[in-house]
Amino acid sequence: MSVLNTAQRNAVQELLRVSPVADELGRRFGAAGHELHLVGGSVRDALLGSLGDDLDFCTDARPERTLELVKGWADAIWETGREFGTIGIQKNGLRIEITTYRAESYDGVTRNPTVEYGDNLLDDLRRRDFTINAMAVSLPGHVFTDPYGGLEDLAAQLIRTPSRPEESFGDDPLRMLRAARFAAKLRFTVDPGVIAAMTAMAADLDRITAERIRDEFTKLLSGADPVGGLRLLVDTGLADRFLPELTGLKLEIDEHAQHKDVYEHTLIVVANAVRLEGDAGPDFILRMAALMHDVGKPATKAVGRDGRVSFHHHEVVGARLTKQRMRAMKFPKDVTSEVVQLVALHLRFYGYGRGEWTDSAVRRYVTDAAELLPRLHKLTRSDCTTRNKRKAAGLSADYDALEERIARIEAEEDLARVRPDLDGNAIMELLGVPPGPIVGQAWRYLKEMRLDRGPMPRDEAEAELLRWAREQGHTP
Repeated sequence: MSVLNTAQRNAVQELLRVSPVADELGRRFGAAGHELHLVGGSVRDALLGSLGDDLDFCTDARPERTLELVKGWADAIWETGREFGTIGIQKNGLRIEITTYRAESYDGVTRNPTVEYGDNLLDDLRRRDFTINAMAVSLPGHVFTDPYGGLEDLAAQLIRTPSRPEESFGDDPLRMLRAARFAAKLRFTVDPGVIAAMTAMAADLDRITAERIRDEFTKLLSGADPVGGLRLLVDTGLADRFLPELTGLKLEIDEHAQHKDVYEHTLIVVANAVRLEGDAGPDFILRMAALMHDVGKPATKAVGRDGRVSFHHHEVVGARLTKQRMRAMKFPKDVTSEVVQLVALHLRFYGYGRGEWTDSAVRRYVTDAAELLPRLHKLTRSDCTTRNKRKAAGLSADYDALEERIARIEAEEDLARVRPDLDGNAIMELLGVPPGPIVGQAWRYLKEMRLDRGPMPRDEAEAELLRWAREQGHTP
């Protein structure tokens, strides 16, 4: 998009014209003597032709007054953001947030913003993060306000701050990370002055809570071009403040131990994973696993006598480092667990093409991956970044063969639900034992047998159980 045409310039007014809710809301505020404007990302998205069902408004009315004006009109109301001046409502399927003019700032010590209410639109727009988010449309009059050149920056695909970047980032250091996020989301270029301020002020990100950083980083990695955003984090030093493992992938390459640049390889793997997502949309767990899959390499790098570089057990070390980092960033336990499991399993496939895998190995591969198997397929394929076309074709063919083999075995057995051939009740009956540790031990033994040999007839399973019980001294 090099130039915003007339249709795009009129997008906000046109969308508002066909959206009676916005004008109706504006008339309610106007009748009460208050201003109301569609603002921020809603205006930006409308100009880009992608306005959704979430609308942001700003007003000179205080939160308690906003509540009075929407009660009896809104389908639903929530006040979770009231302390920050925001009242949320739902009307005709639209989710609407109405925020009092405000001026957020940090005192340089606390890690959350303080909120001071403002009294005019221009000051409210000036304190916003970027010019492309500092445009407004009045309601119901549809007057377009753009005091900081947001429309021009939108046309130029440029991320720039309304005030000096040092002032903007001083008010809220998270905006530095947000600049990288918008670069990833919109594929825009960040203004050189903004990049310089991000680099100089990177340490100020330490004032921000882990939860806010996590949320912003999640949005970045889920963007249309996460690689562009990730490069910006590393180049400005922001990654060092909360994800130093990413910068750590820039391994020193000595002249006698040639190997591919792990940092560049990782970014390619992330891009490959994005491409393999298909129409399902951003898969944060897959992308995070792609980003972290090789973080164990710096700690495991070794150069042999023959000059060859190795990273033995880097998947084990990488899984541990991933768990530590995601815990520090306060990711939910289930998300962390799935990413860690993918990192731990990402090397399992290699060696398959040499004919070393038995059906038992295939069963264990599927069982260990469990519901993560589709993601593991994508991660493993993404990890093939060799420029050697013959080698790449060979790896792809090998994985095709593995998936076909999994499908064949799944057709014969229920791999998704591998269970021992005898359940707990049968084990207790055969061994004559009550519920307890022995039953669990026997169950796990039979599951291992099931993985090794596939389904067994009941008489064989019973014979194996009795043999195991005798060896363990549990003979009935």
